[in-house]
Amino acid sequence: MMATIQEISVPQAVPAKKTGSIKAQRIVGKFMAIMLLTFGSALVLMPLVWMVSTSLKTEEESTTFPIEWVPKDVQKVTLGGTRSYFLYWMSVNGETKQLALFKKRPGNMGIFVEPDNPEIQYTASLIGAQRVKTLNLHFENYPKAMTQVPFLLYLQNTMLIVVTTTFGALISAVLVAYGFSRFRAPGLNIFFLILLSTIMLPSQVTLIPQFVLFQRMGWYDTFLPLIVPAFFASAWNVFLLRQFFMSVPIEMDEAAKIDGASPLGILWHILIPQAWPALATVAIFHFLWTWNDFFGPLIYIQSQSNWTVALGLQSFRALYTRNLTGLMAASTVTMLPCLLLFFFAQKLFIQGVVISGIKG
Repeated sequence: MMATIQEISVPQAVPAKKTGSIKAQRIVGKFMAIMLLTFGSALVLMPLVWMVSTSLKTEEESTTFPIEWVPKDVQKVTLGGTRSYFLYWMSVNGETKQLALFKKRPGNMGIFVEPDNPEIQYTASLIGAQRVKTLNLHFENYPKAMTQVPFLLYLQNTMLIVVTTTFGALISAVLVAYGFSRFRAPGLNIFFLILLSTIMLPSQVTLIPQFVLFQRMGWYDTFLPLIVPAFFASAWNVFLLRQFFMSVPIEMDEAAKIDGASPLGILWHILIPQAWPALATVAIFHFLWTWNDFFGPLIYIQSQSNWTVALGLQSFRALYTRNLTGLMAASTVTMLPCLLLFFFAQKLFIQGVVISGIKG
């Protein structure tokens, strides 16, 4: 008999220089990724920063160009007790002073006077002269904007619709997703495909039949057309929860059946306690969609007392076209609930999307 000889491969040590270069590449890669994300975040947050900054400015400063990112008030001084003049930073004999523009002259020239002693005058060019500005936050723009139109009533109507429809969307989606994920019946997959196909159906196709139906039922100019459809499960919510329910081992259901649990008991005690991330995701998506919905209230609501925040904000924009600070203040208040919701629930939201999208 001949003995077989096997070759044993010995791993070669990586040179220290090569290992150091790999670590350096990783550090550079992480640094570039952080810089890219920071730059992208700054671009995304610029409109939000501008909106909040404009809501704290005066009407005069809200339309200046280039944009002043920090709310500042232009300083004026009253001379002679009758008229106010703008203050400018001017250099006089190597000393920077605050001078009032008393009178303009042709050729971008002007006559400047000292505020404390108007008899002392200077003639200087206006090119490159900067007005004196001080930091001042005008929080009074917010209560003024909220009282110019009944925004508190609009917020109350919107919260009623959002809370009710979110509850209905969760209840209906949980029940339908539980049926598709845990029960077996002939043609069940076909019905699930038919349900998913409704996602590809544009809402404009069913708009006229739904409007005629709700009008004949006497629901026009009420909250019912906006609330009742939420209690009939959405295909997207059902798909998201079904994927999560299918990731839970079926053996847990069988063990609960042996202990005498009913199907609803299995849903309540086994699946729902584990589905909080997915349920939070569905709730957040529905909350944001309903809060920002403009098309539905525009079609079904006519009375101003039933308007939502989206309709009220559009009405404010139409009535006060030149009141940019008020519009930005109202927009900030409208956006604040969505921002707070995502900020405090982002962990559940991300966890729900990851779990529902990967498992199953």
